[in-house]
Amino acid sequence: MTIVCIIRYQIDPFQRDAFKTYAKNWGEIIPRCGGHLVGYFMPHEGTNDVAWGLIGFDSLAAYESYRARLKLDSEAIENFRMAQTKRLIIREERNFVEVVDGTLGVASTLSGPA
Repeated sequence: MTIVCIIRYQIDPFQRDAFKTYAKNWGEIIPRCGGHLVGYFMPHEGTNDVAWGLIGFDSLAAYESYRARLKLDSEAIENFRMAQTKRLIIREERNFVEVVDGTLGVASTLSGPA
């Protein structure tokens, strides 16, 4: 994985459960369609209407192939439709970032109580 698509969602804060379902659905769809799912993240404390999805790809060409497969995947189509019908996503932004070698997935080395 060399690039990560960071999706920033502005969500309806009264539809957190629906967004959680939407995000969980992607947990099966994204890997099947060729994306490396880093994770979906919900508001916890502070701003209550911003969520994130992070998906890795080997290249922008791999991302384009992934998007083409999504358009044909029946579960992906249904998940998009559910989000539109419920209007749970107010706004969506996509940014692509490059992974800095040696920094992704580095675990804590802290030993003992924090």
